[in-house]
Amino acid sequence: MSLFSFQNLLVNFSFSFLFLTTLLYWAKLSLHWNFSIPIYNGLKVANISLLLFLIVRWWESKHFPLSNLYESLLFLSWSLTTGHFLIQTKFTKESELVLGSITAPSALFINAFASFTLPDGLKLATPLVPALQSNWLMMHVSLMILSYSMLILGSLFSVALLVLTLPFVKNEKQVFVTNSPNTDLQPTIRFLDNLSYRTLGFGFPLLTIGILSGAVWANQAWGSYWSWDPKETWALITWLIFATYFHFRLNKKWSGEKPALIASCGFVFLWICYLGVNLLGKGLHSYGWFS
Repeated sequence: MSLFSFQNLLVNFSFSFLFLTTLLYWAKLSLHWNFSIPIYNGLKVANISLLLFLIVRWWESKHFPLSNLYESLLFLSWSLTTGHFLIQTKFTKESELVLGSITAPSALFINAFASFTLPDGLKLATPLVPALQSNWLMMHVSLMILSYSMLILGSLFSVALLVLTLPFVKNEKQVFVTNSPNTDLQPTIRFLDNLSYRTLGFGFPLLTIGILSGAVWANQAWGSYWSWDPKETWALITWLIFATYFHFRLNKKWSGEKPALIASCGFVFLWICYLGVNLLGKGLHSYGWFS
């Protein structure tokens, strides 16, 4: 078996477990099924499979596996599953169902996009272009992807909060955390509000450090800390959106729907920054992307 085939096997293995885990989380959430084996074990298997893929790719390419779209998407999928377990340590086991129902499909969809949408030519390990042959590759790009994973999850928790505040959802008063059929949604809304705030609070500093490290690397590579490249511009816009979230959250004491709306907007801008700009094939950051 070639290394490429083995890497595909690991990615497909992780996809299968993410798909199964997502179905189990959603079945337990909507149908209140109980399972003797913890569902998050599927996330553990997917996480380990993706980690093995990254290690094998690193060994094959002789550089940190974040040089193209395929590698960055799978690193993002791995980061989302890792983020699940980091966040889970801060909350009770009862909240794991809510957390997994959001993290598992998020990692699944990104894994599916990388596996089934990208051409095989973009999945191959290739030598680094001269501009990426720097020790800053590991620090800057890994920090940016890790920050994206935390900001994506934090924003999705805010989106879930907004869904629960819709009038028809309030009227139904459906179960989201517990198995009691007539539970009021306010405790769940407060939980999601706190979960979103704390997750974004972890991702925002990573985004800040990632942007600053990128500026230093840009100065070394291109002779300028900031060149208003499309990627840099949208990264700054994304940073301002989440900075606005924390401004109103901390200074104006906003909670609930208002900051959730800002975080939801940040989710859109983040994906424009990560995928939208690069898919156009323009700018200094389009290495290993579509052109």
